[in-house]
Order: sequence, then C-alpha cells, then structure tokens
Amino acid sequence: MWGMIATWRMALEGVTRATALLNRGESAAQAVVEAVSDVEDFPLYKSVGYGGLPNENCEVELDAAFMDGDSLVFGAVGNLVDIANPVRVAHALSRERFNSLLVGRGAREWAVEQGFAQKKMLTDRAIAHYRKRCRETIDKGLSPYDGHDTVGMVGLDLQGSMSVATSTSGLFMKRRGRVGDSPIIGSGFYCDSQIGGATATGVGEDLMKGCTSYEIVRRMAQGMTPQQAADSVVLELEDKLMKRFGRCGDLSVVCMNKDGEFGVSTNIKTFSFVVATANMAPTVYLAERLEEHTTYTLADSDWLQDYEQRIREPIDGALHYD
Repeated sequence: MWGMIATWRMALEGVTRATALLNRGESAAQAVVEAVSDVEDFPLYKSVGYGGLPNENCEVELDAAFMDGDSLVFGAVGNLVDIANPVRVAHALSRERFNSLLVGRGAREWAVEQGFAQKKMLTDRAIAHYRKRCRETIDKGLSPYDGHDTVGMVGLDLQGSMSVATSTSGLFMKRRGRVGDSPIIGSGFYCDSQIGGATATGVGEDLMKGCTSYEIVRRMAQGMTPQQAADSVVLELEDKLMKRFGRCGDLSVVCMNKDGEFGVSTNIKTFSFVVATANMAPTVYLAERLEEHTTYTLADSDWLQDYEQRIREPIDGALHYD
C-alpha cells in the first residue's frame, strides 16, 4: 500500500506525477520532493516558489522543509532568495548532521555552494499582484496581510517509509525576515514512519502556538484515527486561541497514518486537498467544518474549471501565462 495527501488543489499535478514513482516502488522521500518541486516551478501558483508573492519590500523570500519518517532527520530553509527549488535545498540539508535549518543569507550561500540553480523568483505577474494589493489595502489604510497557502505533502511508499515536505512564499506582504510555521519542525510538518505524518497551512503565527503537526502525529500514536487527530487538534487550538487571544487565523491540516488512512481538518469555509492511493487516482476534495467535525466532498467539474480560470486571470501590468 502506498499513499499521498497534500494541501490545496495546486498540488494535483505534482501528486499525479509522484504517484507514478510510488507505484513503481520509489521512495516516499523522492515522491514528496519531486511533487513539491513541481508546484514550486509553476508560475501561476502565487503562494509557492517561482511567481510566489513578495514581502512588503517586493522581495520573494521562500520557506521550505523536508522530513524523513524513518530516521526523523529533517532539513529546512527560511527566507531563501532566488534559488529555484527551496524544497530540494531542504532535502539536501536533511543529510547534514548539524546546521539542518538555515535562513536568509546563510541559506542562500549554502545553496549556491552546493550547486543549486539560481533563478530570479519574482515574476511580472507577482509584481502586478503586489501593486494591486497595495492599492486595495495599504493605500486605503487597511491591513495587507493575505495569501498564505503552503503546499504540504505527506507520502507513504511500498516499503512502509514515510516523508513530508513543505514549501511556501509565506504571508503575502510580510515583513522582511518573517518566518512562519512551514519550515518549523513540529508546527508546519512532522513525520514518523512508525505512526504517520502531518502538515499544516494557514496563519503560521497561530499554527506554531499549537505545535500542530507534531500534536496530530502524537494523537495518532495514542490510537486516534487520522481524522480524529486532525479535527481534535484544530478544534482545540482554535478554541484556546479564541478564549485566550481573542482571535484565530486560518488553520488547515492534512495527515496520513502508516496504514494509508488519511485525515483533514480546517476552520475556513472551503479548503481543498488532494489524495492518492494505490486504489484511488489523485483526487481533489473540498473540506469544510460542520460544528466539531470536518466533512469533505469531491470537487466537481464546475469547481475545477472555475479554479483553472481564476488562477489564469490576467492582472493589470502583468504578463499573461497560457
């Protein structure tokens, strides 16, 4: 049995390619890295990699992480600038005994020394998004913070090994140097092949307050199903933040256990995710919270078509990608 689960519809093409690897016996590590790299390379996904939305200085700072569930080794980068595939850098760092989390200038210097491809990650389309957001928010005295859709993937291979990988350009219009949950072990991701793996997307500042991904895996170890673990962690964190902090941002998670069973939870209106197993082709689902439980349904053809049209809509001042 092999399986894979990922956050957001943007993961579909990457997961589809990765399933071919898993089906022929390749490792979960290779599958999640290749799948996330696929998302990073597509310029229309404006919250990840090439074409990712910039910080308040109109610079694209990228975060990514990788974790191997057999050995528990991990690698992560934060505020990485102009390197083509941050997840590949994170994967390489997981092979280092020390210095496995690098940020900013140090992360870029190491990546260049190791021969990773340099690439200008800020696109004309992202600049147009930036200018449009400034007109809609800052110029009107409103908060600009929006757009924080991390791609996170959990994979299980035929050998029973599991891995997880994440990548994001982070909170849109964030301050220079800001790091969210995505490259932070235990918060944005966690994986143990003897139990399962989890990854999160949403407002990193809030997700980190619950060590969200580790807590989901811990609860699966105690006997909860992936769905029970995901729902209980998100619900309890949201409730705690509302009672003690007065507000709570977007929280969404996906997880899978060592048997290929999956779970998902969210506190937003519609959260899309992708699942594939040996018995199910890559499939897009739409999740929503109903009281204390998350339910999900297949994304229909209308929703999928609307998605395609939405991400390809031209923006004033930007090149249009076909």
